[in-house]
Amino acid sequence: MRRAAFAVAAGAMAVSLAACGSAKESGGGSSKSPGGEKKGDDIKVGLLLPENQTARYEKFDRPLIEKKVAELTHNKGKIVYANAKQDATQQNQQVETMITNKVDVLIVDPVDAAAIKNSVQKAKDAGIPVVAYDRLAQGPIDAYTSFDNVTVGKTQGQALLQALGDKAKSGKIVMMNGSSTDPNAAQFKQGAHSVLDGKVNIGKEYDTKEWKAENANANMEGAISALGKQNIVGVYSANDSMAGGIITALKAAGITVPVTGQDAELPGVQRIVSGEQYMSVYKSYPQEANVAAEMAVDLAQGKPLDSVAKTKTDSPTTKGVPTQLVPVVSLTKDNIKDTVIKENIYTVADICAAQYKAACDKIGLK
Repeated sequence: MRRAAFAVAAGAMAVSLAACGSAKESGGGSSKSPGGEKKGDDIKVGLLLPENQTARYEKFDRPLIEKKVAELTHNKGKIVYANAKQDATQQNQQVETMITNKVDVLIVDPVDAAAIKNSVQKAKDAGIPVVAYDRLAQGPIDAYTSFDNVTVGKTQGQALLQALGDKAKSGKIVMMNGSSTDPNAAQFKQGAHSVLDGKVNIGKEYDTKEWKAENANANMEGAISALGKQNIVGVYSANDSMAGGIITALKAAGITVPVTGQDAELPGVQRIVSGEQYMSVYKSYPQEANVAAEMAVDLAQGKPLDSVAKTKTDSPTTKGVPTQLVPVVSLTKDNIKDTVIKENIYTVADICAAQYKAACDKIGLK
């Protein structure tokens, strides 16, 4: 099952990249450090992550990148870290601070892909290469790694259709997309619509401000009020955090329907085990973090990216950015062992805490 999911993701990756639009400006896409000066292992890597509401950033991305940079630089490389806490203005200030501190390379997961553009240009002007991490930042970035986001949306849509079966058109679904400032959210939505359109009735659709669970909860309450609880047959949720808020609203209204997710957060995995959430999308954070660290160290040391960046992507401002995309897997109760447990994201003990033990036993998760 897992091999098949990876094969589908790899094929869709090629299609997604082939469909990338033309750029409006050029100036990025360099495979070497802009300064041209080759450095040794004693480098400073600036790491800027977007928020701390989603568990993945502090629990996985940061420590995984720190570990890989240390490994690649024989423990001589230093990470300078900052989290923007969902504030684009603060993140721009953090870039300025990184430039002042003379980091050798930046890894940036933007709060707002467009708002970061001028800061990326300032880094470029200061001779600091920039790796766009997880979200495709605008401006003259030098490398990009993420997951195939259109495939993520398709994977979610396909899972929802599978869960609904012959009830797909018997009522209405609610679509809870991510933040409009996140380019990934638009791609998730695109992928989901490509699968769902014409096969379900979409009763309400929202772009959820800042990806926050409380905003998804409020939107879901509004959808229930507008559509009537008896008419809702399923919910497309773009990630697990929002799924939690959605499920709280559904429970309060006495509704039990399939709900999708993404990120394989521990509460999401536990809801899958208990049957409250149908699926999540597992994205291998170790693979993505390792790629970002390799790109950053190579750029800081003035090395080409040929061995790590297998293709190219166009952003709205920059053509031909060296890119590596990581495959994704549909996570259900049937493949928890082969995904998050196998890659040491969680242990069985983590997932099967007291209130979930009986549900774990029922699906053979021991």
